[in-house]
Amino acid sequence: MALRSRALLALAVLASLISFAKFSPCQGTTWATPDQYIHACYSDLPSLFSARGLDKNQWPYTSDANAVEYPVLTGMVMFATAAFTDSPITYFHINAFFLALLFIGLVFVVSRIKPSFSYLLPVAPAMIASLYINWDLWAIITMMLAIYWFDRKAYLYSAFAIGVSISTKFLPIFLLLPIAFILWRHNRIRELIKYFITVVGVWTAINLPFIVTTPTGWFRFYKLNLEREADWGSLWLALDQLGLQLANLNYLSLLLLLISLSAIAIFLFEIKSTPTLASVAFILMATVMVASKVYSPQYVLWLTPLAIIALTHAKDLPAFWIWQGSEIVYHIAIWQHLALVTGATFGLSAQIYAGLSILRIAASLYLLATLAKRALATRNPQGNAFDLLFEASKAYP
Repeated sequence: MALRSRALLALAVLASLISFAKFSPCQGTTWATPDQYIHACYSDLPSLFSARGLDKNQWPYTSDANAVEYPVLTGMVMFATAAFTDSPITYFHINAFFLALLFIGLVFVVSRIKPSFSYLLPVAPAMIASLYINWDLWAIITMMLAIYWFDRKAYLYSAFAIGVSISTKFLPIFLLLPIAFILWRHNRIRELIKYFITVVGVWTAINLPFIVTTPTGWFRFYKLNLEREADWGSLWLALDQLGLQLANLNYLSLLLLLISLSAIAIFLFEIKSTPTLASVAFILMATVMVASKVYSPQYVLWLTPLAIIALTHAKDLPAFWIWQGSEIVYHIAIWQHLALVTGATFGLSAQIYAGLSILRIAASLYLLATLAKRALATRNPQGNAFDLLFEASKAYP
């Protein structure tokens, strides 16, 4: 093993251990509330073990009202690891072990995509702070493999991986927008059609047995997201906590999402050369998360590797570290606010928490803008998206 690979492995193992130590105070109290928030060691792993009947080996999608609130492959991981224990602490340990292995693997996937900046992943503080919050790393590593294979034109492998990732956590579905643009711009329409057919086929093959046998339990994840009100970490909740109460939130969030995706489309047209998926994935996902009705603390696990593979110049590193700093501040803020609202004698008020949520969003937009500006350093010499949209009008007086 080369010296660089050994160094990355050592950093990844060390980061996994530091994160485990950060979560360990909750084990002594079996994740009691508000202690788990005071010590910032909350985790879905033990919390849902009993709450979703996994301690009784209950099938994750049997209950219409209490099915696990995750897509099916995450539900299968939850169910399979529960078969080895009836203790929430042991359940946490088993899942943490697999998550540590996934994180180590993720470090090496990132090193294949962006060797020059891969060291950032195991030293990113917000990443380390969030490793064992829930099962998202199962979806993240398959998403990153999809990006790796796509940029190397291994489209079948990429489509299979992203189909698996979407079946584990729904977020990677948004990557289909830049994927379609890149293949279209390369004039690979046949590969584009094959890619989408493969993704739909993989997703259907994985989900269809659950749709047929336990349709209501399977749909619970999607239903919760469709009906979700303004939730933790979102711009919408921050505005509400600051006194600006908005009606028709579902329509507003959908409108902002559509505007954001339109802006991304214009941005893609503005780039001179066809971008790689690695270079634009963070810009897309960060934009989607700004518009979202929730920003869970583990979402930084998605954004950090995407930000690293998007970096192209050392001059962008200050923006990356400013963003990481804001994520750490937010990580502390949400737990201290939750501590206060669940009975602790101290914590952060709703107004301070809202302000720090907006600070995190601003830092995310700053990094997004920095990366976008770098990509737009050279514009498309054949005209921009606005020329494309309005070119037909030139024939008229």
